[in-house]
Formats: sequence, structure tokens, C-alpha cells
Amino acid sequence: SKISPRTGAQGPTGLGDGSRVAKDSARVAAYGTVDEANSCIGLVLATDVPEDIRSLLTTVQHQMFDLGGELCIPGHAAIFDADIDRLEQQLDAFNEPLPPLKDFILPGGGEAAPRCHIARTVVGRAQRQTRALSRLEPVRPEAVRYLNRLSDLLFVLARVLGRASGHREVLWCPGRRAAWAR
Repeated sequence: SKISPRTGAQGPTGLGDGSRVAKDSARVAAYGTVDEANSCIGLVLATDVPEDIRSLLTTVQHQMFDLGGELCIPGHAAIFDADIDRLEQQLDAFNEPLPPLKDFILPGGGEAAPRCHIARTVVGRAQRQTRALSRLEPVRPEAVRYLNRLSDLLFVLARVLGRASGHREVLWCPGRRAAWAR
């Protein structure tokens, strides 16, 4: 297929069902941000990550592509309760050995962990945009739930990756001022 349909940057864009919508519509924002989140997960995978996490995130990338398709084709279903259940199982398995958090942590910890935090924040934005879309048009609740659970999983994986790289978590100190600000 052609990359450029030559309809112009100001014209409408086509959805997967052939309908046309504005390029800045809520639907395009939602599936565009899912695509952006998928690219951020690719940045995590471009680093040295353990094989179990690599396999999990590769599966997630395929599901994110499915989710983007679901959002691009009104009425299409591609993400199901079983997909969300598997995310939750992985979340529980990776979270179980971690010490409980009593404070917020700053994004950091080697190279893979902060990339995972970036992916988490973009997934959170995709969730908010998908929720906003659902107030305007029908969206299956599984789409929003999947993004919610994926955001939590990415937070836990960031902690795991930070620890695996030998970095300690840096706890947020409320009200702390940088040395240069004093």
C-alpha cells in the first residue's frame, strides 16, 4: 500500500472500516497514543533486558497493535478478558518478590528502567484518551482495562529492571530542593 495517499495534511484520515474522520479526532488520538506507547515499549526492548521480560513485552507489543486496530475500527474486538487476566498474572508474578513501596520512587535505574517508566506514562495517556473517546463513542471496556493493567505492569517491570541493573530505587523526598535552588 502507498504510504502517502496524497490527501493532504489538513484532510480527514481513514479508519480501518473505511470511514473518514478528522486527524485530530478523539479516536485518532487514542489509537495514535497506543501506537506511541508501543514504540516506547520497543525502546525498552532495544536495551539488554532479561529474556522473560523480553518475551512478555514482545507479546504486549503484538497486543498493543491489536488494540490499536480495535480502536481504529469502530465495533471491532481484539482485546479480551483473557488478555487482561494474563497481564494481571504477570504483574503479580513480577511484583511478588519486590519489597512493598511506602513512598513514591523517581524514574531511574540504569537504561531499561527509565525507558519502561516512559512507556508507562505514555500508556497512561493512551488510557486517558481512550476513556475520553468512550464518552463520545462506543469503546469496549476491555480496551481501557487493558491499558490500566499494562500501566501497572510497566511500573513493576521498571522496578524489576532497575534492580536487575544493580541500581537502587531513589525515593521521592517531598519538598526537597535542589542544591542550586538554595
